[in-house]
Amino acid sequence: MTTQFLSPGSRWVYAAKPQSWPKLLVPMAFGQGLGAYVGGGVSAAALCFGLLFVIADLLYIVFLNDWGDAAVDRIKREMFPDGCSAKTIPDRILPGRALLIAGVAAGGCALVVGFVFEGWLARPGLGLAGGTALAIFWAYTLPPVRLNYRGGGEVLEALGVGAVLPWMNAYAQAGELWSSTYLLLGPFIVLSLASALASGLSDERSDRRGGKRTVASTVGNQATRRLVEALLAVGAIGWLCSPWWMPQRVPWAVTAFGAAVVFAFVPRLLSRTRGAVTDAFREQGRYKLELHRAIWWSATIMAAILAALAELR
Repeated sequence: MTTQFLSPGSRWVYAAKPQSWPKLLVPMAFGQGLGAYVGGGVSAAALCFGLLFVIADLLYIVFLNDWGDAAVDRIKREMFPDGCSAKTIPDRILPGRALLIAGVAAGGCALVVGFVFEGWLARPGLGLAGGTALAIFWAYTLPPVRLNYRGGGEVLEALGVGAVLPWMNAYAQAGELWSSTYLLLGPFIVLSLASALASGLSDERSDRRGGKRTVASTVGNQATRRLVEALLAVGAIGWLCSPWWMPQRVPWAVTAFGAAVVFAFVPRLLSRTRGAVTDAFREQGRYKLELHRAIWWSATIMAAILAALAELR
């Protein structure tokens, strides 16, 4: 990628990585749908909270992730100068100091949003929940914990993306800290773990050289793909079988439809798996695209149906 002709605005847009935003927008929407169903309707103010918080959270994550991973990104660019996308700091798209300041500012904005809407929506603890979501990312990639370098970062990501973020959005909508309907987050955590594991595929060798202990850098490409595919199936089966393990059920047709959407993408995913080997970045991208479509479409459709049912009751 040629970067010297990028305008300042284009540089910030590139650093913001808008193509990755569904990774948090979808969990936000899923939580909002669950909360609307529990609360009996859609709150526009709660939806506003979800959007404002998740946008600030996204910028906090992408900017500080680039800052925290600059050394490993530099290693990858040296290993694959023509095989991977431009990296924000190594390719001098933006300086590290600017990303650090912008990331911290975005995190501060997310905290403000959480505490402002805690009072506006009368949701005690919402600001603290927002702080917890921010702390999970900090522990993921930044000192002193840096769990993504020590091992277990994917599990932490799955909990943050699959549980904390959707739960706080459900709470914002419903005003209930807990409902058995929130148990549908269980399979979503499994699906989020599949996504987190797949993210490490394209960085397998550079992460290994840079000292990051991801599943892909530890057990290799093929074993990671098999685990991703197994987790995708387990998550979908969890939704499909919800009538047998949820004490208070949403309509089975809703969860079965969500599972069916996941399974509809399985053949497409498996058709890509053979080519998504180590360092095959383009095929890995296609493989992850089908995985994300399975997760994002199923969760978004379920959220929309649950919100619609809440409005019709």
